[in-house]
Amino acid sequence: MKSIDPLLDAWVETLRSAKESAAILNTHGEVLRTFSDVEERACHFESNLKMFAPGSVIAIQIGNHEDWPSILIACLRRRLVVLPLEQSINEQQRDAVLALCKAEAVVSALSAGALAKEDDSSGNSPVIVQRRTTDATTDWAEKVPTLLKLTSGTTAAPRAIRFRSHQLLADGTQICDTMGISNADLNFGVIPISHSYGFSNLLTPLISRGVPMVVSRDRTPRAILADLVRSNATVFPGMPVFYQAFCEMEHVPALPKLRLCISAGASLPRAVAEKFREKFNLSIRSFYGASECGGICYDRETTNEEEGFVGQPMKGVDVEMVDPGAQAGQVQVHSAAVADGYFPEPDDEKLGDGTYVPDDLLARDDLGFKIVGRISDVINVAGKKVNPAEVEAHLQRFTGVRQAVVFGRPAGAGLRNEEVAACVVASPDVTESDLLRFCRTALSAWQVPKRIFVVDTIPMTERGKISRRDLARRFQ
Repeated sequence: MKSIDPLLDAWVETLRSAKESAAILNTHGEVLRTFSDVEERACHFESNLKMFAPGSVIAIQIGNHEDWPSILIACLRRRLVVLPLEQSINEQQRDAVLALCKAEAVVSALSAGALAKEDDSSGNSPVIVQRRTTDATTDWAEKVPTLLKLTSGTTAAPRAIRFRSHQLLADGTQICDTMGISNADLNFGVIPISHSYGFSNLLTPLISRGVPMVVSRDRTPRAILADLVRSNATVFPGMPVFYQAFCEMEHVPALPKLRLCISAGASLPRAVAEKFREKFNLSIRSFYGASECGGICYDRETTNEEEGFVGQPMKGVDVEMVDPGAQAGQVQVHSAAVADGYFPEPDDEKLGDGTYVPDDLLARDDLGFKIVGRISDVINVAGKKVNPAEVEAHLQRFTGVRQAVVFGRPAGAGLRNEEVAACVVASPDVTESDLLRFCRTALSAWQVPKRIFVVDTIPMTERGKISRRDLARRFQ
């Protein structure tokens, strides 16, 4: 008999067909949970969640813990709303998010007296920490969400995205069908499950398709490579920061079992993709998605060498230019995986009714789409608009430049316009003067950076993204 929740129905089928098979392994290849164990733990957590009414929000902050699938299944059965929290979130941010979403409890991997702040490697069983709150449970009306994904969008203020189970299931189905991932594979889970990318590529395929996964807590590149070998993982959902680090390492191991390398979360530099292919004899597939709608595009062929290329739309996803006549611009994404909307304040122009309009600027040709910038990244220089991607592409043509990020910063006290600045990772002989001269030879005067900071590394977030806003604050 089917339930009213399609994710639970998929789990019943997974459990029926793979009951005693390995579901979750550690980085040494040892089985931590069979699918039967996942179900047993789900029943345990379900009994501990009985005090919460349907529609209550339960935050989960346990890192990449082997109990993640069980807790999600338990919440689905109790009709509770799951709010994943990253472990890197600071206390002030966490408290603001919990208040915003009216969370009634936090599932933590540490003791009941403390919320998880750092990665838990002890294997402790998660505990439920009930919050003292006077806020009433949210009235979700007819569309009670299954999941709230956090996003800051183009602002620093957090907000949540409302998903129901059929949308999460659609995203997992599109990912598996497009990427050719099956229960014969073994996913390597080092990206945070609490992030949209990790949830969709690791957790949903396990529940809906029986795709087992390795849970990894060590994010150092050398350890990841060693664990990939030990665990015999076949699929690695990674981020550009990992692949770049792998390329810079010496004495790397062979990866004979790894068949699929995926890169998402930020644009993958083509130079990194080429070097990785030479070093490991493996291609990296660029994957473009958004928290609001899951997967959008995927580079199936890995033959296009253009910067920012992300391939064709995923199976089940339709992507069209908002302005059909424009060479580049915003797109509309249509799929069954698109979320219901934002919470607490909706934004019907961007998200809803199966359609999402990202802030990214895309260009389309016969081979697929490429990302050329974001609306929020455009720099206003005395009324002229500068696309950072154009300046970055020029800087990366300079011999010795490995990475370039261009951003806008205030042009002066009391002025509303901006000036162009850049951070560049380059070989020791490259100087700011060389780069400025190089820019002046080919760029328009308003596109030339006022300052170029040559740095060892460009700081990234835990999700592997670069924040131009943070760089503008740091490099005043």
